[in-house]
Amino acid sequence: MDFPSSTRAAVLTEHGAALDLTDLPLPEKPEPGAALVRIACTTLCGTDIEIWSGKMSFPGMLPMVLGHEMAGEIVAVGEDTRDALGRELSVGDRIGWSESTCGACHGCTVLRRPVACSDRGYGFRQRADVPPYATAGLSEYAYVVPRAAKLLLPDDVPDTWAAMAGCAAKTVLRAYSRAGGVRPGSRVVIQGSGALGLFATAVASIGGAGTVITVGAPAARLALAHEFGADHSVDIAEGSDGVVDQVQELTDGHGADLVLDFAGAPSVGREAVAMAAQGARLVVVGSTGPVAEPLPLGTVMGKELSIVGSLNGDIADYHEAIGFFRSFRDRMPWDRLFSAPVGLSQASALITAMSEHKEIKAVIDPRLA
Repeated sequence: MDFPSSTRAAVLTEHGAALDLTDLPLPEKPEPGAALVRIACTTLCGTDIEIWSGKMSFPGMLPMVLGHEMAGEIVAVGEDTRDALGRELSVGDRIGWSESTCGACHGCTVLRRPVACSDRGYGFRQRADVPPYATAGLSEYAYVVPRAAKLLLPDDVPDTWAAMAGCAAKTVLRAYSRAGGVRPGSRVVIQGSGALGLFATAVASIGGAGTVITVGAPAARLALAHEFGADHSVDIAEGSDGVVDQVQELTDGHGADLVLDFAGAPSVGREAVAMAAQGARLVVVGSTGPVAEPLPLGTVMGKELSIVGSLNGDIADYHEAIGFFRSFRDRMPWDRLFSAPVGLSQASALITAMSEHKEIKAVIDPRLA
């Protein structure tokens, strides 16, 4: 069948600058295991904003197409292309996809952890000036490479939810899994009130936590946290000592049994240790850069804290995130997380809005003008 030879895309060529709308080549036909997808929805992640701003950067990364949370319809498919569950994929199927992995390195074969793949690749790691050019979300069509983790999407999961499941939601669920889950009746503190923090708040509430406290800003997001199950919220405007004091007060002086960092601010590690209860668990998710303040190891020892790191998620977490949305579709106002959808021409404006905390999760529909 006929399919496009090029795609319109919004390309990042300079950190902090507006995206360039341009046409990128597409492969003549998908290779075995690959697919060409017309994107219906891309939801932007905090990582996209950090890359755009230059906070997350590495030599030779630009130009690139941002966006790694997306869903769309297959318009062309290579031979023997299947999703992660072995289901054969065909033209017209709606899929989501996640990072590619090599399947042959130490991380993939010995550790059996796709997140530890030495050649783990997201669409946004692909330069936009070399083949296969368009593999990420801010384009009309995306080339889904053979080793990308594809997932056939159920009809009852909206595009926005399915896209978010591809990174933000699966990242949160993996973090809880790494921590051993939510213990019924426990005291849980969520550091961060962005998309991950709000989703994590909902997971803690649904999981049976006795007290859920969301720490973050601005006030509008903290108000929304209560809609997602927070029993209390603490504004970071109180300062580190004020935040810790409030959490201690809200937990009757005991502290939190589980603290999850989805904020990544320099002070969150010290605050997490200070607000943790004896024997508590801490999960580090949001700290993607150097941390300016040292971790008080003496307190870690004295409180006998368990600290684990959690990196993103893999196809198993992605599948779980889809199932989570299906199971709890009516428990939380999930659609409140998303902006009104816009086309590629307005993607730069939404990125700026996210960077200024005016939007929680930007939604781009490349089919719109």
